[in-house]
Amino acid sequence: MFTGIVNALGRVDVVKNGVNDGVKNGVELRIKASYKGVKKGESIAVNGACLTVEKVLKGGFVVHAIATTLGRTLIGEWQKGRAVNLERALRAGDRLGGHFVQGHVDGIGVVERTTSNETASNGKAWLIDIRVPTDVAETTVLHGSITIDGVSLTVNAIPRPGVVQVSLVPFTGEHTTLGRLESGDRVHVEADVLGKYVRQLCRSAQ
Repeated sequence: MFTGIVNALGRVDVVKNGVNDGVKNGVELRIKASYKGVKKGESIAVNGACLTVEKVLKGGFVVHAIATTLGRTLIGEWQKGRAVNLERALRAGDRLGGHFVQGHVDGIGVVERTTSNETASNGKAWLIDIRVPTDVAETTVLHGSITIDGVSLTVNAIPRPGVVQVSLVPFTGEHTTLGRLESGDRVHVEADVLGKYVRQLCRSAQ
């Protein structure tokens, strides 16, 4: 379990394709990170995808993405040098600065537009319109929560069916990869888990 509050930027250092995952060839990633005290077996969200640390290295760690993960994420396309948002798993007693994030990517979103917005009261912010998968759109509400590449964000607007608009304050833009997004970029999207449960309960009651 995570909260979508990115606490480090990592960088993909080595990509090893064709790793046997018992079902189909997976991908092994060596990620450079500033974390201290990482332990083998712990969970780390990498751009919002929960992955298990298989090896701990000086200045980084190794994770393995299996076929199921590759089918729902962009990890199979990553190359050496890519910057990634990182978050270690939530501990009991930690501050819940974002919202409950499972690290289970629901699908891929596509950035349709990015614009800047500056007001005297709130300063400069970036508005990002993202076309999201249908099942994510169904569980997303205005001013609710959504996770984009591992970052917990508030839904600023729903400008069109299937499109979610989020707003980035300068800190988020500077301390995550989201500040670099441009039109046409693809991102990992995770819908709010509360919305998923409500949708399932409504379907079960029909």
